[in-house]
Amino acid sequence: MLSAAEIYRASPIKRHRATKAEVEQRRDSLLAIVKAMRPMTVRQVFYQATVRGIVEKLEAGYTKVQTDLAQMRRTGTLPYGWLADNTRWQRKLRSFGSIQEALDETAHFYRKALWADTDACVEIWLEKDALSGVVYPITAQFDVPLMISRGYASLSFLHSAADAIGDLGVPVYLYHLGDFDPSGVNAGEKIEETLREMAPDAEIHFERIAVNPEQIVALAFTDSANQDDGLAIEKLRRHLRGA
Repeated sequence: MLSAAEIYRASPIKRHRATKAEVEQRRDSLLAIVKAMRPMTVRQVFYQATVRGIVEKLEAGYTKVQTDLAQMRRTGTLPYGWLADNTRWQRKLRSFGSIQEALDETAHFYRKALWADTDACVEIWLEKDALSGVVYPITAQFDVPLMISRGYASLSFLHSAADAIGDLGVPVYLYHLGDFDPSGVNAGEKIEETLREMAPDAEIHFERIAVNPEQIVALAFTDSANQDDGLAIEKLRRHLRGA
């Protein structure tokens, strides 16, 4: 099988100063992305913009998106509530005006543990925190833990996950979603390897469900892909056909 490193190659990017019309067009495109997928993080908007060919997948491209979104919010073009910031939060103990208010809130947020009486456990492992806003509504619906590794998971995070897995006493099915590049693929492999090492008695089933070569070929946006992306997709397609 072809590795991610064999499929993608570095290519020079020709830069030019965008005209006012080009900036306005770029911001219109970013607004359309956020409107369709809100709420989103800035990095999530950046990823969507790169696959559509709106900006380059470089730090300079991220800066353009970040600057555009900030300006659009300040001018009122983009509602502040359409973007989320998962990296900063307020810390405060939850409090109530009365015991009755606390009981009412508890009743309102009560959810039955759907997996409590099952003979298996399922977890979704996600490489990108920026995509948690897309995945979490689905995992929450089915009461499935969403484990966000942010690339290579820390040893502390893996240790706590392995402890929990080891205490379950049932088969555990882990599904990983990560980038199809050398580090993205290897990050998933390291998660599996470390969890098996730290929970040697647990029955662990690990599967990478995205992004895979077949998905790149089947779901590629060939109309918006740049020339290098098109060549990489065609190389993958030939490999999958056994050419």
